[in-house]
Amino acid sequence: MVSPILTTDNNLGKAIANEADLPNLKLIADIHIKDLKIGDKPNLLVFPQSFDEYGDKIGDSNIISIVGDRIVTGNIMGFVGVNGTLLDIRSRFAAEDGEDYFLHYMLQKVFAINLFNIQHTTNQEQIFDFLLYLFPHFLKKALAQGLFKKYRRFEYNDANVKGAIAVNRHIRENIPFRGTVAYTTRSHSYDNEVTQLIRHTIEYLRTKEQGRAVLNNDSDTKTYVSQIVSATQSYNLRDRNKIINQNLRPIKHPYFSAYTDLQKICLQILRHETIKFGREKDQVYGILFDGAWLWEEYLNTFLKGCGFHHPKNKTHEGRRYLFDDNSGWCYPDFYNDTMVLDAKYKCYADWSAVQNSDLYQVISYMHVLNLEKGGFIVPKENNNLPPKTLKGLGGEMRIIGVDVKHQCGSFGDYVKKMQREENAVINGLL
Repeated sequence: MVSPILTTDNNLGKAIANEADLPNLKLIADIHIKDLKIGDKPNLLVFPQSFDEYGDKIGDSNIISIVGDRIVTGNIMGFVGVNGTLLDIRSRFAAEDGEDYFLHYMLQKVFAINLFNIQHTTNQEQIFDFLLYLFPHFLKKALAQGLFKKYRRFEYNDANVKGAIAVNRHIRENIPFRGTVAYTTRSHSYDNEVTQLIRHTIEYLRTKEQGRAVLNNDSDTKTYVSQIVSATQSYNLRDRNKIINQNLRPIKHPYFSAYTDLQKICLQILRHETIKFGREKDQVYGILFDGAWLWEEYLNTFLKGCGFHHPKNKTHEGRRYLFDDNSGWCYPDFYNDTMVLDAKYKCYADWSAVQNSDLYQVISYMHVLNLEKGGFIVPKENNNLPPKTLKGLGGEMRIIGVDVKHQCGSFGDYVKKMQREENAVINGLL
């Protein structure tokens, strides 16, 4: 089994030890994510999927850059394979013992999964862990639109003719005449190749310990799983490859739009071993996450509990206008009645590390929102950074750190320490 190249996000240079990996990595290096033509790479998932939804221009980021014989990374982390080369990009805030509990914790929080007993086996299997986190999220989004239905053609041969007579089949099957007629009907059905794909994924996950835990994660997931099982009465394990092949073309439906992503996740889960060990030319596969997006969405999982709003660019939810005539607008990361916070997936060891452009942005938010407190919320590097007072109209700026580095013997221990840290941050903001 091929050992992956291990690196971290925002790494200025990881040496490529094996020269054979260089041409493979160059296939994805120095290319903007928006130009990767993700649709042409069905085995590569990148999150967030809506590149224009966030202000950090995620689509303009590169997965990696190649400088000489070294890999340079930005905010993108996760797992990506190119032909026989495997690249594992971990969070730079992971513990020094090599366990990237921080990335797994953020993913579980953002996608509302509770798996306290992660068993890390091999680095190549982490892609399967990530897929597990995603499946319930996209299952809920898709089933919230209703069970997928489509027209199917059914063939019958009986005396109750209800459709178009199939002349050739009738002659072949009913001569000499036996009192039955061969005919076909066309009607909507919930039992189709898409719901069958979801059913096969569910049955596959039931064979895995963590898969079973994911399927029983919450009441909504269990309800939707039951709906799929009830709708797919023709399920047969032996049909799996046929169902996979029938789903290789992405769903394009004006109403059941959320099924496109679920279909992709299901295919990844069912085919992950084939993909992982495949040797197709220029094959790219894996799951990648933008660290800045993930950090912001993770913070929202507990900041919303103390009254912070988290605006959404795509839906215009929570945007604030700059002028009295409601022209111009801005999208602060987080704000409540007393404070505005900018989420930064950066190292702020002291105030000198904060860029002037970031300072100007938060100061403008404070002015427009008429708030006396503002600042940044970052992975903790320094426990006791003093607040600063603004000149002119006044106001206090702070750097709020969330301690994410914990030496732990298990993921369960890490979860407990992070929960205590989140409570401490919330208490400090109240």
